[in-house]
Amino acid sequence: MQQLIECVPNFSEGNDLALIKQITDQIESVEGVRLLNVDPGKATNRTVVTMVGSPEAIIEAAFRAIKKAGELIDMSNHKGEHPRMGATDVCPLIPISNITMEETAKYAQQLAKRVGEELNIPVYLYEEAQPNKERNNLSVIRAGEYEGFFKKIKEPQWKPDFGPAEFDAKRGGTVIGARDFLVAYNVNLNTTSTRRANAIAFDVREAGRVKKENGKPVKDADGNNVIIPGSLKYVKAIGWYIEEYGIAQISINLTNISKTPVHVAFDEVCKKADARGIRVTGSEIVGLIPLQAMLDAGKYFLQKQKRSIGVSEKELIKIAVKSMGLEELAPFKPEERIIEYMLANASDSKLVHMKLNDFADETASESPAPGGGSIAAYVGALGASLATMVANLSSHKAGWDERWEEFSEWAAKGQAYKNELIRLVDADTRAFNQIMDAFGLPKTTDEEKAIRSRAIQEATRYAIEIPFKVMQTAAASMEVVKAMAETGNPNSVSDAGVGALCVRSSVMGAFMNVRINAAGYNDKEYVNDILARGRQIENSTLALEAEILQMVNEKIGI
Repeated sequence: MQQLIECVPNFSEGNDLALIKQITDQIESVEGVRLLNVDPGKATNRTVVTMVGSPEAIIEAAFRAIKKAGELIDMSNHKGEHPRMGATDVCPLIPISNITMEETAKYAQQLAKRVGEELNIPVYLYEEAQPNKERNNLSVIRAGEYEGFFKKIKEPQWKPDFGPAEFDAKRGGTVIGARDFLVAYNVNLNTTSTRRANAIAFDVREAGRVKKENGKPVKDADGNNVIIPGSLKYVKAIGWYIEEYGIAQISINLTNISKTPVHVAFDEVCKKADARGIRVTGSEIVGLIPLQAMLDAGKYFLQKQKRSIGVSEKELIKIAVKSMGLEELAPFKPEERIIEYMLANASDSKLVHMKLNDFADETASESPAPGGGSIAAYVGALGASLATMVANLSSHKAGWDERWEEFSEWAAKGQAYKNELIRLVDADTRAFNQIMDAFGLPKTTDEEKAIRSRAIQEATRYAIEIPFKVMQTAAASMEVVKAMAETGNPNSVSDAGVGALCVRSSVMGAFMNVRINAAGYNDKEYVNDILARGRQIENSTLALEAEILQMVNEKIGI
């Protein structure tokens, strides 16, 4: 698997789009890097850029962008609401795929060394790239900002990690590091008061505020300020006024969204704002957000409404966007804001994004793919979908209010099975294509024949494993079908019955594909084992189908 790093440099220019494009052109000039998002802010006079790629390519792209930003941006003239100290203010690297944080930190150090030595820009390391934990916090490093750094950089404890100990009036300084995924998130308020926005920010941020009495800081026994911590962990926040929108915002950095998710931060700000007589009107994501964060938010708000969470991915995202007011200031386009969607390869889901009639036409064409394996997966997805529909109808059935959570859980299970089977529709066709590609390899020399033979065997095993996964997933979904036939909305019992028929067909059809592909695989011990497991799955599914159909027919009654 390819190593992937995300890089999110912040440039101190948010108004001149032509200038910003010159910087991002440098990023796009590097092969192996994909520019995912460019998010300029006028009031902050800052642009957040998101790119992803192999470590070496990311280092090169970031270096070129930092160099160009230093050439184009004059910090002596810079004004903006966001704290800053340089043309490229901060440049974090984030491990995404098949790479550790320790490895990512070393790449950050390589980039910092190169920027310091080749561009003569003062560079500070932060977070996981900074070995000195007394100076690894970005806000501490940046304290004093651009204006204060001419003096700060002369202090021994603030000597840069790389580059000259002279502050560059034009380019400023740069902070480079490695960190976990961070979500930059702004909450909009119905006030223009920065002071009141800051008060709410202090209420929620982990660092809290200094305790005061009669306007003076309260000291502890050692003479240190007593701190009143905020209500949320892993949250950094400040308040500011955004002239572009005519509102105050709370600017939040969520440094661990598994511990403090976006929706929790939103709700907590709503509570603290309300306590101060202020109303939250919406919010905005700066840059990109992981898919799971949006799905979790959608489920959270549905649960607050006592509604089923077993709805589609698209619907969960819609609920999250509406609930947090993510479209108050600008449209929220999931395909441009969710990192997984930005990284997705359209060819990996070609079939499932077809219109229904196009899918049928493609299946009916002379092309051998999609074939029985893909159809088996799709039929299974339809069966799981029908069971999920019954669960959702039951969750929202009048008079069954006390059972909404029970059926919501079943619906969520059904959605998970459906999603996996949908994924396997294209996976089965890719498996077939891999076999065809392997058979198409040259076979002139003995070496070529050996390579071809190995490729055929590897592709054949993959073509066995995919339909077997279809069998396993479809068979597992039968638990939802049975539960809905037994306890679901009685008016929809026939839908559960059709779901059972679809799942049975999926399991049997997938097993046919397992068997026909297994015939060409040389490892007979593996073949015998998977065929034995397949027969067991098939037999148990047929038995369960018979049980469900008997139940359904008895409830229909005629």
